[in-house]
Amino acid sequence: MKYDPAKHHRRSIRLKGYDYSKSGAYFVTICVQNRECRFGDVVNGELRLNDAGRMVERWYSELENKFPSIQCDQFVCMPNHVHFIVVNDVGADLCVCPDPDSPPTTLGEHVSDEHISGEHAGSPLHRVVQWFKTMSTNEFI
Repeated sequence: MKYDPAKHHRRSIRLKGYDYSKSGAYFVTICVQNRECRFGDVVNGELRLNDAGRMVERWYSELENKFPSIQCDQFVCMPNHVHFIVVNDVGADLCVCPDPDSPPTTLGEHVSDEHISGEHAGSPLHRVVQWFKTMSTNEFI
């Protein structure tokens, strides 16, 4: 099925009020622009990665070198998107559910003098994803 922006509307599945800079295991999906099949083909029910698919796989394996506080877990490359799990702050509490007793915070809101929501001493998820997308896109181009 070809991507049609009139039919396919992006919607966020993020937890409202959750600080994604917290330690935890995160499931990430990244789609190719216009959902074009750039990473390989499915032949007889099996994905055969092309050079671009192998390149994206290689950049995923480099994440732990760039961000020592994360651990790469599972990675699956599909023809037009990738799925992966990264564990942020290896050895930390892996609970990714927000504390129902604490008020939600927004990005940029000061929690203390030493902490800004969305940033911490480890590797915030958005920076990991940004670096991965930048490196793989630049090499593809």
